[in-house]
Amino acid sequence: MVTRNPDQTRLALLEAAFQEINQHGFQAASLNNILDETHVTKGALYHHFPSKLDMGYAVVEEIIRPNMVEKWVKPLQGCENIIDTLLALIDQSIGHHNCATICLGCPINNLAQEMSPIDEGFRERINSIFDQWRNAITEGLREGQKKGIVKPSLSADATAYFIVAAIEGASSLAKNAKSVDVLRTSLQGLKQHIESLRDTTGKH
Repeated sequence: MVTRNPDQTRLALLEAAFQEINQHGFQAASLNNILDETHVTKGALYHHFPSKLDMGYAVVEEIIRPNMVEKWVKPLQGCENIIDTLLALIDQSIGHHNCATICLGCPINNLAQEMSPIDEGFRERINSIFDQWRNAITEGLREGQKKGIVKPSLSADATAYFIVAAIEGASSLAKNAKSVDVLRTSLQGLKQHIESLRDTTGKH
């Protein structure tokens, strides 16, 4: 048997748990499947995670949050042009998906729909991730307004809410339709809206 250190074992469990939850949802996720995938004993699993709920929270904080930050938050921080950056991120998101990933949907959105209504721990953690993402867009738009890139009349906060909602809504529509084309078409509409946010007055 391959010897693992505790950190490696914990990470292996988290990654397997993420895949299991992403495919089946948290409530239907099987601990036995996770153990089979990782070749870890049940005792070792409970050493790292006292309960399935604790494991679910750790997946949100240690797998989903870093992925979301890397994909949607970091690129916005200190970017030169928020509009160009948002458009590029949306294009990257479309290019990242195929039929298999579309059918699974957005991991954070899936958990929000499934668990936020019934578990406050999930709701708070998921809400925090959405807030982190939205705040990055808000700050980028406000900086863009200072630079004369973004229309000064728009509400940065309201626009950020709309952008996050549109991206997550597009993911849900595409998942239900099992169609990358639905995602592409939905996000094309969002890209047109983002283009309309440019300050074209020439006063800067």
